[in-house]
Amino acid sequence: MSRYGLGPNGGIVTSLNLFATRFDQVMKFIEKRQNASKYVVIDTPGQIEVFTWSASGTIITEALASSFPSVVVYVMDTSRSTNPVTFMSNMLYACSILYKTKLPFIVVMNKTDIIDHSFAVEWMQDFETFQDALNQETSYVSNLTRSMSLVLDEFYSSLKVVGVSAVLGTGLDDFFVQLSKAVDEYEREYRPEYERLRKTLEKAQNKQKREQLEHLWKDMGSMCVQGNTLAGSDDASAMGPSELILTRGTLDEEEERESDTDDIDHEVTEESHEEPAFRNFMQETRMKYQRQSNPNE
Repeated sequence: MSRYGLGPNGGIVTSLNLFATRFDQVMKFIEKRQNASKYVVIDTPGQIEVFTWSASGTIITEALASSFPSVVVYVMDTSRSTNPVTFMSNMLYACSILYKTKLPFIVVMNKTDIIDHSFAVEWMQDFETFQDALNQETSYVSNLTRSMSLVLDEFYSSLKVVGVSAVLGTGLDDFFVQLSKAVDEYEREYRPEYERLRKTLEKAQNKQKREQLEHLWKDMGSMCVQGNTLAGSDDASAMGPSELILTRGTLDEEEERESDTDDIDHEVTEESHEEPAFRNFMQETRMKYQRQSNPNE
């Protein structure tokens, strides 16, 4: 931040951009350790907008998902989500990340040692219970939340939710069970899609290369025809693009030699037209310098 004169958000974004330029080293490190390690945990910046909606975050996510079974784990603070409005904000964040990354997704409700996450699961499964909790709120945001809760019903139906306590370690067994299911989902649904996208991209790139090559041959052929028309030679009409390239190189060298000759002739011509007074002045100056250098003569 002090080096580039950035604020907190600019510093995070710049650090992420610089990290993305070296992420190939992270990929190589994971490839070396994939036989020795079963899981690789990558913690992203806490500011969701920075990683989820930045170009660098997309590069990192797609690089991982295209090479390894990847699962997105969204960790939320259960103790701070007891308010229905705050809970809905967390769910909207989770929904946006799911549809942006398009990867298997798990919501982990942490700090269950403080408060059990069963109330949040009930809100997700029972619309009426969530509406009853919202009736205690009278703000404009509560009305918006009530409308959004109808939209997220489909999102809740296929969402994997686990309650854990990082302090006590409870719920981790359930988390790893859900993680295994998410990996199977990746292999079954997401990997074929990534392979299809990769093949589609390769076909598009190969098609573009062929089109560029065809345009090149057409351009070289038209240049050859123009050269034959100007030359008016029957032998030149049989020249192909490769021969034309060699011929053009020879012509260029000849033109360079001719241009050099023209420059020399032009200089000679200029010298021949110098004013006689200027030549006399130069001769007198030279004689004076010689006399000053040899006073005895």
